[in-house]
Amino acid sequence: MSEEDYQEPKIYLLPNAMTAGNLCCGFLAVLTIFNGMQVEAFDKAYPFYQNAILFIFGSCIFDLLDGRLARLGGQESPFGQEFDSIADVVSFGMAPALLVSKAVLFSLPEKIGWIIAFVYLLCGAIRLARFNCLANMPKKPGDSMDFRGIPIPMAAGFIASLTFLLIHLYNQETDMPVAWRWILAAAMLGLSGLMISNVRYPSFKKVDWSTKGSVWSILGFVCIIWLLVHELTRWYTPTVIFTLYLLYGVLRPLLSKNWQRRIDSAE
Repeated sequence: MSEEDYQEPKIYLLPNAMTAGNLCCGFLAVLTIFNGMQVEAFDKAYPFYQNAILFIFGSCIFDLLDGRLARLGGQESPFGQEFDSIADVVSFGMAPALLVSKAVLFSLPEKIGWIIAFVYLLCGAIRLARFNCLANMPKKPGDSMDFRGIPIPMAAGFIASLTFLLIHLYNQETDMPVAWRWILAAAMLGLSGLMISNVRYPSFKKVDWSTKGSVWSILGFVCIIWLLVHELTRWYTPTVIFTLYLLYGVLRPLLSKNWQRRIDSAE
């Protein structure tokens, strides 16, 4: 190929800056988890894990913004798509897998926690690769904008929020019931299956600055913000939000078309 035929990929500043922020938060989450691993006493290590979870939540925010900005400015590009997937593997695959295997599942027998964490990471990577393949296929009129399988940021958000709640409730290693460790292990395996499944989840891509809302939707949004910042509810609210999204995809076929349309358009 001659130098004249070579073309640089289009790299748009704002969307890719948000993706870089996503990757940065994922890197800081992994780094913070490693720092926590150097501390033997769990009651001294758990603040590191809490900070790592906050970095994962930060990655979720940046991941939400990069797609919105790209679509808003008509700046979607193959480079942005690939860059986003690479960042997601770190922030929503590696970081949650490392966090849960060390903060919660480490006491399960025969290194089973590491195996479960790797299965989650592997399924997350497969899900991202499949998403890119489907996104690059020719679109037909009327094609659904739904995600096939739960998006990896939402899977990571559910895992991180549940871990966030557990290490808040049981900040001593011996305090956490063994049952909770097995529940979280089962949740990770269930999420791994959901990521590579054909269960449809709404993308909310139709929700933008021109989307019409109602007084109730605005009130609901304000209530969620208040619950997220209030001292007594901030530990529980993220888990509730991500759980509702997870369950919605599973229960969605049971709802009427009218309710599906109203929820998917965030009315």
